[in-house]
Amino acid sequence: MNLIKILLVDDQALFREGLRTLLSVKPDFEVVGEASNGEEALRLVAQQRPNIVLMDLRMPIMDGMTATRRLRELYPDTKVIVLTTFDDDEDIFEGMRAGAVGYLLKDVSSEKLFEAIHATIR
Repeated sequence: MNLIKILLVDDQALFREGLRTLLSVKPDFEVVGEASNGEEALRLVAQQRPNIVLMDLRMPIMDGMTATRRLRELYPDTKVIVLTTFDDDEDIFEGMRAGAVGYLLKDVSSEKLFEAIHATIR
């Protein structure tokens, strides 16, 4: 079984901790790091080389759209799934245009999240 290495990027620490706990129930998922903004995410991707980045859009210092664009340029093999509370069409469009491979709302079920991660790796 190949581990899917995941980086969590969200400015809300409690959300990241909950997501880490949720993902830990899947034996093929390994959370390799957490970042609270896009700049931290770029540093951690360089160090950890995750397969998947779960990226919030609205964060301080560097937002998720800017970070996604930079990640796609620097690390094209790393896939970004936007995970946000906002279902605004413009945000969806901008996130996908920045290079995200998927977009999920934070109220998604755990099974849908797991499916999206597996589908992105295939």
